[in-house]
Amino acid sequence: MSKGAESRAAAAQVLEQVLEQGRSLSQALPDYTTKLEPRDRAMVQSLCFGVLRNLPLLNAALTKFLAKPLKKDLAILHHLLLVGAYQLLLMGTSDHAAVSATVEATELLKKRRQKGLVNAVLRNLQRQREAVLADLNANSELQHSHPRWLADAIKAAYPEQAEAIFNANNLQAPLWLRVNTQQVSVAKFREALTSYDDELLLADAVAGLPSALKLQKAVDVRQLPGFSEGWFSVQDCSAQYAASLLTTEPGQRVLDCCAAPGGKTAHILEQIPTAEVHALDIDAQRLARVEENLTRLQLNAKILCGDASQPQQWWDGTLYDRILLDAPCSATGVIRRHPDIKWLRRANDIPALVKTQAALLDALWPLLRAGGRLVYATCSILPEENQKQIEAFCQRHQDAHSMPTAPDGASCWQRLPGEQDGDGFFYAIVEKQQ
Repeated sequence: MSKGAESRAAAAQVLEQVLEQGRSLSQALPDYTTKLEPRDRAMVQSLCFGVLRNLPLLNAALTKFLAKPLKKDLAILHHLLLVGAYQLLLMGTSDHAAVSATVEATELLKKRRQKGLVNAVLRNLQRQREAVLADLNANSELQHSHPRWLADAIKAAYPEQAEAIFNANNLQAPLWLRVNTQQVSVAKFREALTSYDDELLLADAVAGLPSALKLQKAVDVRQLPGFSEGWFSVQDCSAQYAASLLTTEPGQRVLDCCAAPGGKTAHILEQIPTAEVHALDIDAQRLARVEENLTRLQLNAKILCGDASQPQQWWDGTLYDRILLDAPCSATGVIRRHPDIKWLRRANDIPALVKTQAALLDALWPLLRAGGRLVYATCSILPEENQKQIEAFCQRHQDAHSMPTAPDGASCWQRLPGEQDGDGFFYAIVEKQQ
């Protein structure tokens, strides 16, 4: 058994969970990687991300060499072949390693009788690789590797930026950190990182985000200096604007809705330690992560478990000065971090999400004092969830006033994937008139 067979088998099983069972990649990966060596875990993750980013192209390549689809109890072999095809066509793995390790993985998947089939498909793909790639590269839909409904939605909303969005979605996202300036200065933390590894190559500061740092390579953040002391958090640069847009003042009462895992809650407190922050989420297990993160960062917030659309279940009746609603959404702005979103999300999911977002906005608005502000945020790039959602909300509530949000003064701020090397994110500030 070759050394890499285990990682190839694990990747095939993860892909089957995502593509056949509808589980998210982040849920499925731990089930098949916890017992693997760190190097093999990294390989499984790399294989799964690569396949999911390029799924239509890889499927098209395999159909050239399969007489009929592999279904039912043989479906796992299709996912294994996707792993092999990705290595041969796009990953740059040596041909011998790609073929031999993938073929031997059939035994670990209890499909020894199909070993010859897997070997034949991969050998044929290897021999005809250049012709296959030339054929596939001529198909623009295969190149952007998005489901048609989503590609059409992106083209309709962003005709000039669509290709750039597709490209950004299919790239690996960088690792962004946010310095906890309650514990360490940005300068001191940069110095500590440089001493730890002078090849981390920290990027220049981002406008409006003095605490944001981008690392040029992936690392285990738990090994970085100051992790246990709460010197920093992992948070994409686009998400780091939320706390500043709230403009919280000392002593103000702040509600962070859908708060887990707590990144924005922590950032509010890092900026204004004397704020009274309530972190609300419906998921008790995810709230445990909020508490864990706040403890590590040496920050304090009141944790509330409840449904944001049902305030009567958890609200104490005292109005808030600031409300942050990071609403449930299609997550179409974070595809580069979660490529499974392309294949798990459906067009008919969007109306239901829009309805949920509207219900949350309407339920939370009475909890805001006159003169207070609500910041609405999503990691979506679809107008129905963003600009159109806020326009409809302001029409329903005569005391809701859209405020300048974007750097150019616009009332809605849509950041697209890849801007400043950040995720796609939407923000809107709504103030309650006196």
